[in-house]
Formats: sequence, C-alpha cells, structure tokens
Amino acid sequence: SVEAAKATGGKAAGQWVATGVSIDTRTLNKGDLFIAIQGDAMDGHKFAKDALAKGAAAVVISQEVEGVPVEKALIVPDTFKAMQDLGIAARNRSGAKVIGVTGSVGKTGTKEMLGRAFSALGYTHYSEKSLNNHWGVPLSLARMDAGCDFGVFEMGMNHANEIAPLTEMVKPHIAIITTIAPVHTEHFPDGLDGIAKAKSEIFSGMDSHGVALLNRDNPEYDLIVSEAKRQGISKIFSFGKHEHADSRLLECLVATNGTRIRALILGEEINFVLKDAGPHNATNALSVLLAIKLLGGDLNKAILALRDIEPPAGRGKREYLDIGDAQNPVTLIDESYNASPVAMQAAFKVMALIDPGRGGRRIAILGDMYELGNNSAQMHRDLAMPLQAAGIDLVYTCGPLMKNLYDALPEQNRGAHRDEAPEMAQIVPEVLVPGDVVLVKGSRGGGEKPRMQLVVEALRQ
Repeated sequence: SVEAAKATGGKAAGQWVATGVSIDTRTLNKGDLFIAIQGDAMDGHKFAKDALAKGAAAVVISQEVEGVPVEKALIVPDTFKAMQDLGIAARNRSGAKVIGVTGSVGKTGTKEMLGRAFSALGYTHYSEKSLNNHWGVPLSLARMDAGCDFGVFEMGMNHANEIAPLTEMVKPHIAIITTIAPVHTEHFPDGLDGIAKAKSEIFSGMDSHGVALLNRDNPEYDLIVSEAKRQGISKIFSFGKHEHADSRLLECLVATNGTRIRALILGEEINFVLKDAGPHNATNALSVLLAIKLLGGDLNKAILALRDIEPPAGRGKREYLDIGDAQNPVTLIDESYNASPVAMQAAFKVMALIDPGRGGRRIAILGDMYELGNNSAQMHRDLAMPLQAAGIDLVYTCGPLMKNLYDALPEQNRGAHRDEAPEMAQIVPEVLVPGDVVLVKGSRGGGEKPRMQLVVEALRQ
C-alpha cells in the first residue's frame, strides 16, 4: 500500500499487499489490486465492492464508494492515470531485459513466441491476449514482477503518435518491428511511409544502447533504418529471406503438420519445426531467435519452447470436426480474430498446402476487412486472384465490403453472400461434406467478440 500510494500520489489509509493488478472483476484473482477505470460504456467504481468480495487486496478509486472500507482503498485523483503511474513504477524498479514488439501484422504471435522462448531461459513476464493499447500496455507493465529476468510487451496503433507514449513507458532494450502492411490505411494519407514512421515511434522510448530488429524483406526497411538512426539507435540488426539479413531464412517447407525451417542466425545454422503454418510465422520466429542470441541466450532451449506453441484461438488454430465420418473429418482453420489483405493472402497460401480429405473441397468464409480507406472496395476485389491461385473451390462472403469480392469471383467459385454474420452462420454448416478444409477469416469490428466467431461456433456445433 505504501509503494502504490507513492507511485500514484494517492492516499492509502490501510496496510495491504497486492499480488496482481486487475481492471475486470470477471477475471480478477484473489490478492489483485482492482483499479476502477472509467471507460466510455462502463464505470469500474460500480464494481469496486464486488472486487473486494471476490478477494481483491484493495481497490483504486477516485471517489468514495459505498460499501468500500477506507482501509481497503487507494484514493487517487484519476484512476486511469494511477494505472499508468503503477506501470511506470513497475518498469522503473525492474532489472529485466525488456523487448518491445510492434508491426502491422504478426505482433501478437511474435510476442507469444518471445514470451515462450525467453521463459525457457529465465523468469519472463509477457502479457496474455493482445494488451497493446493505451490501457493494455500500462496494465501489463503494472503486472510485471520486480524479480523478472525478461519482459515482453506488444504495442499497437491505429493512428500516428499512439506508439510514442507507450514506448516511453515500456523503455525497451530491444525493439522488433515485424512488418509494415496496408492496415489502418484510412488514417494515413501518405500510405505505407506514414505507417512505417508511426511504427518507428517505438525507438523514441529507447536509450542510445537500444537495439532495433527489423524485417529486411520489408519494402519500408530503408525508411525504418533511417528513422531508427534519426532517433539515436545505432545497433540495427535484420531478419528475413534477404541475403544480407543477420538472421536469415534459408529454407521454409510448409506441410500439414507444421513448418520445417532452416536458418542462419548470426552465422550459426539451425533447423527446427513450428506447428503454426506459414512463412510469415517463420520470419517472425527468426526475429525471436535473433533477440535470444543477442542477449546471450541458449538457442536450443528457445527452439524447444517454440516447437510446442499451438496457434491461439482465432489466429490460425486448426481443429478437426467429425460430421459423420470420423475417418474423414472437416479441417477448420479459425482465423476469425482479425484480417488485412496481407494476412488474407498468407492464410490462402496455408490453405493451398492442406490437402482436403476424400471428396472434400477447400472452402473460404471471409468477413469484411476494416480501416482500409478509399481503396477498400478494390482491396476486397483483389483477393479473387490469390484465392483462385490457392486452389480454393468455394468462397462464402459476409458483409457489405466483401460483396465486392463476391461479385469479382467466377461463378463456379461463388458459395453465397450474406450481409450479416448470424445469417452466414445459419447457412454454412449445411454445405459441408466430410473431408472439407474450411478457413474462417474476418476483422474484429467494434465489438468485444469478432463477428466471424459466430460462424466458427456454428461450425463447431
């Protein structure tokens, strides 16, 4: 209570010790410090009493709350700022090596790989889910144990000047930029250059000893290098297929059971297998192993940890559904969490490598891609060619933007179009036959739950 009051400039009347930090009573653990955040739709103060009943050590509030004893409260002027202050205090007391990750596509997967790989080498803190925005980052920082050896943080953005305040808090020793792609383009009139500069804000929170790890295959590579140098970063390493990459992908063979990778990491040749299919994941894994090698870690231990990672729900997880013939199941690839043109094409390439079972077909069920700006309709239409190249037999489209793709497809590849996910969820299960391979992919939209998740749930049922 004394440390928390000092960090936030708040008042704590009682003595208590918190073992975690929570902003949601649904996932609160016993011993957590509950912060009553005021959001657009919800005020956490309404749940402060409930948090204590569920075993919270104390609550952070900005006004007195009925039923909350004063000795169980830390009273601050602004609870959101208090969460940031707690995150900054946790970072400042930490002796951990800190790795920050950003990029248009692949941040969460890379953060997950970093977390697992570094956990094989020492006590590692990394955020569950994608806590990568203005409230997720300070929350994840505040949860970092003082005794950690390594900390891994993901930073996301939809606009310019959103990563700068996050990296000021995180202060990474190593920054990884996975890739630059046309995501959130509506907020960037200067296109990919603007996005690359916004991602490069990650360097602003680093000191002169900071290390940048950049994707050498990215068209924006030179621009990001110059941005890094402009911000005082001189230690720059690269990863990718490029012949001059410091962590170089020599071979990547995608098969149904995973991806075999041969790579050269600062001159050391390694071979390993990843369960998560797709060349983009192989490239991101190289950034992880490069970070391990630069920090003097054991590559073999890290590789063993990576080998066991299953793709998370909604991000390429595969499952097998028995729809009447157990020997010939339907393969479901759940990519319902998010979508951009680059991620769509990567998913189609994975589909092309999976052979359907006896009598089965390749089927894609695709939802709208958001935040693509003026060129959005064309970007949806442009998916027709890569879909055909991947040998996808039937395409079902969901949402008004995807209607553009539906109209661009040849007659024989059209499954059906529906404007809403619930309608799509009703029709899709009936068209499946044993042996089909089904990809479900779409953008999250504004809601808590990705819209295309409804389709995935209908298929599971």
